[in-house]
Amino acid sequence: MELTAKEFGLPARTVLAQVDEQCIAIVMKRKSRIIMADGKKIAEKAEKIRQKLPSAKVMLQTTAPVCSKTIQFLENSGIQVISE
Repeated sequence: MELTAKEFGLPARTVLAQVDEQCIAIVMKRKSRIIMADGKKIAEKAEKIRQKLPSAKVMLQTTAPVCSKTIQFLENSGIQVISE
């Protein structure tokens, strides 16, 4: 189920998906690698989601390769990374 980004105060181009009742995924479908600069933006988006829904678990769902340092940064921020 897709959610609208405006509900959470995020940019309109952000794609969100409801995985289950307590889990929201930030969906990124692209071919280029996700680097630390992207990771910091993802962490900021996750924080906005957590401000609206404090009990929500946030994950990143992507088709792109993710830099190993970025994976570590996101997991330390409480964001699970799922590659398709």
